[in-house]
Amino acid sequence: MTHQPTGITLRQESRLLEISFADDGAFSLPYEYLRVHSPSAEVKGHFPGEEILQVGKKNVGIKDVAPSGSYALQITFDDGHDSGIFTWEYLHELGSRQSEIWNAYLEKMAAAGESREPKR
Repeated sequence: MTHQPTGITLRQESRLLEISFADDGAFSLPYEYLRVHSPSAEVKGHFPGEEILQVGKKNVGIKDVAPSGSYALQITFDDGHDSGIFTWEYLHELGSRQSEIWNAYLEKMAAAGESREPKR
């Protein structure tokens, strides 16, 4: 199934990317959530088990969002990260499984003794 967005809005003050899909709803995705779950090799690794836990991204912002063909978004974050291509399918998955994915991330952070707060 291919999910096609009908609307994409950046809410800079609340740090949310709002995306709606024609087939089944809309999602508000926090910038931090998108950053720590970037589909880039820098975050996901090249193979399962190579994931790199992203820490200190609580206040990350988005500088730019640009289409990547007709299937994805290229997001540039204000910490310089810009290598992940967020397909419509992946954005839909992040939205539809947001609670589950976010809670798993928080558990990994706690197990690693890390924080969402930026390091000083």
